[in-house]
Amino acid sequence: MAARLDKVYAVRSYDLNGKGSCQSAREAAWGADALITMLPDGDAVRDAVLDALPSLRPGAVVVDMSSSDPAATLALGRALRARRVDMVDAPVSGARFKAKDGTLAIMVGGEKRTLRRVMPLLQRLGTEIFHVGGLGAGHAVKALNNYLGAAGTLAGFEALLIAQKFGLHPKPMIAAINASTGRNSTTARKIPQDVLTGRFASGFKLALMTKDVAIAGDLAKALRVNTPYLRETLKHWRAAQKQLPRNADHTEIYKYQKRALTSSRRR
Repeated sequence: MAARLDKVYAVRSYDLNGKGSCQSAREAAWGADALITMLPDGDAVRDAVLDALPSLRPGAVVVDMSSSDPAATLALGRALRARRVDMVDAPVSGARFKAKDGTLAIMVGGEKRTLRRVMPLLQRLGTEIFHVGGLGAGHAVKALNNYLGAAGTLAGFEALLIAQKFGLHPKPMIAAINASTGRNSTTARKIPQDVLTGRFASGFKLALMTKDVAIAGDLAKALRVNTPYLRETLKHWRAAQKQLPRNADHTEIYKYQKRALTSSRRR
């Protein structure tokens, strides 16, 4: 994403892993019109933005493209507003290949006037840009999207395990499903590209998927919405996170499900 922006804009970047052109978030943000964050969670976003804040001029815009908690986003927005800095939340969907191609889907929360200011930046990164509401709305939609993706991943992998147990060859079965109503991102991409090949390298960590489902659960809880399927989905992702390696790809939850199937047969 930074490489795509760098073709058109003067980009200064910073990352804790040592990549980037600057030595700190404050240096990267000095005099910038826009500060874009893409970080693992809302706590990291808040730390980075508050560290950079003294370098941001009044009228600058913070664009958080991470998957963050909507409530924390609203709180950060209030802190920025006090310094006359605007904010939009603009999380993305589409994995690494769409980030590279600039074809991400982007869910934006914030004021329309602020979105208009940063739209040229977003259009370098995505082709499907949705203004879904006020500040925090983008992060809410992203959490709900990833909950649906997480639930679909569990269902798709479970269907694959049933098929294998029945003796079906997975490739024609998946082809039939992808031509039918059961098609989702798991049957279309994750099963053929990550599971059947043994790659398990979608580029999105299991810990991040678990975090996003938890954000959706917290949102439902705060709104007092009873969500038994969401709770069940979160339970499985948390259990898998405990059993699998810390940096496991999210598609490796298939291994957890397969292990659970084997242990149930033994009982």
